Amino acid sequence: MATFISVPLKKSTEVDLVKPLTKFICATYSAGEDQGEYVRAVEELNKLRKSAVGRPLDKHESSLEVLLRYYDQLCAIEPKFPFSENQLCLTFTWKDAFDKGSLFGGSVKLALASLGYERSCVLFNIGALSSQIASEQNLDSDEGLKTAAKYYQLASGAFSYIKDTVLSALNREPTMDISPDTVGTLSQIMLAQAQEVFFLKATSDKMKDAIIARLANQAADFYGDAFKQCQYKENLPKEVLPVLAAKHCIMQANAEYHQSLLAKQQKKFGEEIGRLQHATDLVKTVASRYDEYVNVKDLSDKISRALTAAKKDNDFIYHDRVPDLKDLEAIGKAALVKSTVIKVPISQKFTDLFEKMVPLAVQNSMTVYNSRKAEIVNRLIGQMREATNLSNGVLASLNLPAALEDLSGDSIPQSILEKSRAIIQQGGLQSIDQLIKDLPELLQRNREILDESLRILDEEEATDNELRNKFGQRWQRTASNDLYKPLRTEGGNARNVLDKAVQADIVVKQRYGTHREMIALLCKPEAELNAAIPSANPAKTLQGSEVVSVLRALLANVNEVKMEREKLENDIKSAQCDMTSKFLTALAQDGAINEEAISVTELDNIYGGYTQKVLQSLKSQEEILGKIQNSHQEFSTMRQSNADANQREEMLKKLAAAHDSYVELSNNLREGTKFYNELTEILLKFQNKCSDIVFARKTERDELLKDLQQNIARQPSAPSFPAVPAYQSTPSSTATPATATSSVPTPAPRTVFQSKPQPPARPPPPAIQAQAANNSTPPVSGAGPIPPATQPVSTPGATPSPAQGPPYPTYQGYPGCYQMPVAYNPYAYGQYNMPYMYQAPGQAPYPNVQQPQQPGYPYPQQPYYPQQ
Repeated sequence: MATFISVPLKKSTEVDLVKPLTKFICATYSAGEDQGEYVRAVEELNKLRKSAVGRPLDKHESSLEVLLRYYDQLCAIEPKFPFSENQLCLTFTWKDAFDKGSLFGGSVKLALASLGYERSCVLFNIGALSSQIASEQNLDSDEGLKTAAKYYQLASGAFSYIKDTVLSALNREPTMDISPDTVGTLSQIMLAQAQEVFFLKATSDKMKDAIIARLANQAADFYGDAFKQCQYKENLPKEVLPVLAAKHCIMQANAEYHQSLLAKQQKKFGEEIGRLQHATDLVKTVASRYDEYVNVKDLSDKISRALTAAKKDNDFIYHDRVPDLKDLEAIGKAALVKSTVIKVPISQKFTDLFEKMVPLAVQNSMTVYNSRKAEIVNRLIGQMREATNLSNGVLASLNLPAALEDLSGDSIPQSILEKSRAIIQQGGLQSIDQLIKDLPELLQRNREILDESLRILDEEEATDNELRNKFGQRWQRTASNDLYKPLRTEGGNARNVLDKAVQADIVVKQRYGTHREMIALLCKPEAELNAAIPSANPAKTLQGSEVVSVLRALLANVNEVKMEREKLENDIKSAQCDMTSKFLTALAQDGAINEEAISVTELDNIYGGYTQKVLQSLKSQEEILGKIQNSHQEFSTMRQSNADANQREEMLKKLAAAHDSYVELSNNLREGTKFYNELTEILLKFQNKCSDIVFARKTERDELLKDLQQNIARQPSAPSFPAVPAYQSTPSSTATPATATSSVPTPAPRTVFQSKPQPPARPPPPAIQAQAANNSTPPVSGAGPIPPATQPVSTPGATPSPAQGPPYPTYQGYPGCYQMPVAYNPYAYGQYNMPYMYQAPGQAPYPNVQQPQQPGYPYPQQPYYPQQ
């Protein structure tokens, strides 16, 4: 009776996890201790998969532990890596567990770039291996019964979890073995077997018959439900359905047996006999229908002995009335089993290999937070730099501080000399020229990377569209046009950034052309620079003037504001906050991250004070510049103006503006070079992303093409009928008009096999003289009289049956002759000793021919030619 159903394991192909995961880690995390640790964890994960699904597993708990650890690890890394078709694309291929394959088509399998698909298949193997381990237990021992019940319930829970989650995990139709209907049936079967194990445990522990009957009746109910669900599933093994039907009857028979023992204890002897009779009928049904799957001899003997004894006692002693089956009270039910709830981690020994890696939701939140932070930082720094440039421009237009230093009118102001030295120290014109020369090369490199990335996407998409048009609905995979939309959006954004960078390069070059002459002058030695500046002797000296002292004090205030801004800019850049822990806390508490609310609050706390300081700095500068302009007006009226002085002042202004432009251009060009280099790294990552997804799509395409070819090989080819022969489609020329226009329906054309040769056409009968019949040889002694020759009766309108082919031309013969033409011998029958003659429908029999009375003996020999 102890026949239990176990589920076969699914088989998978090898998948390289190291290369794509390592590439993602190196592209996402900076080089350091964490990156090296993550790469080593990827290698361990790859080894774990090979141990879990890359080799045959023993029916032992240690093998199950490996599967459980791998499943827990899959659940742990799913939120930490962007597994999808258009990001981190890993294609997993699994074969149908119940499909045995065919000679030409192979087995049914499905390849998907989905970690949810991998999880579902691994969980299926957990349920399958649990059922195999449970079926291997020794049910005669108490420990074996407990272990079997434990693993049957685990298997039931695994299959039930797949039923609830597989469709959402795959987003497409799965193979039959993991479809919701199939795994739901398997879950019910495992639950029924777990209930049966509890029944065996109760029987072994000799519990009360009432309890045992309830357990057995509940098991019969579970088996009945499983049988109903399994009736129309052709993919399950053929022995599953009869075993379930047999188990249903056996458990019901056990329930009736133990309930009969309870009736005997309650002195209900008629009920005892009625239940034993019902149990006997159930066991007989199993023995007659399912004997090859389940052995019920012991149970049958036990019930027969009990029934014989009960009848004997009732007949001689109790004389209790035996009630009908329909009048018996229903047996109660007691369910002691339930499907194990699948809750990660399933394994008690599980340790996350990527414990330090934050989930992908936190990574995405950090990306958005960093973008918000960069926007605020750039805005504040941009405001301060713009204010500084405005201040420099105002001072340069007023020729300050050079005007205060140039009171003598014949020497180079100290501020101009310092600016000249600064430009020479930074490389002068050569550095600017080299930076400008490098820009087109950097731009072209980035364009080539972007163009190549989009080109491989276009080629793969064109191939996918071609195959989709060729195979139609059978080409069941996500269209490349839809899959590549995020990548094309990213490529379009990169293209826009490059276009804007080109415009910025043009502006920088124009500004450089405007100030290049003055910058070149600042790069010359001091003597040449002094000679290039016009001289002018002032009419009076202003060294001791109060306005000069005021202007110098105000210029000192401007420099102080600039220094404060530099410090403030460094503080803004260095401000940090541990947002990872805050996002992790929010994810753990709420199960989701409200990034906007958390980020806005924290950024306001961090940069709110800096924003106020920046505004205060701008206000102070505005007040100081206003005072400088007023004082400079007074200073200008006190100075003696002439043409030489105006030329000198104009030259000093241009030199000061050239210095400021040089500094700004240098910064812009260095930032542009840095931008192009950083953009190159981003575009290389984009190119790798495109290459990876195209490679994965090509692999998926090859697998799908192979599956389509196998499916075509499995389908039976339709027979090709040749053209209808002319003699069937064209009416005979000898047919009468009535026959030709007959309303008889045209029969279906006969299938003609060209490989088998048709028999040759029968020759026409020989011309026989009429007198040959009168000179015929008398019959041999002992032969019966030969009847006179009769003419065949012709049936008007009779046509040969196309289903049998046209009959050979009728051969009338002549009296006393039983001869066929010598040339006719298509089937190698004896020409002179034939057992019977072929007679087509509608053909008159041969004249003067007697059928042999004894087919087993040769016909009497007689002359075959007329004797003269």
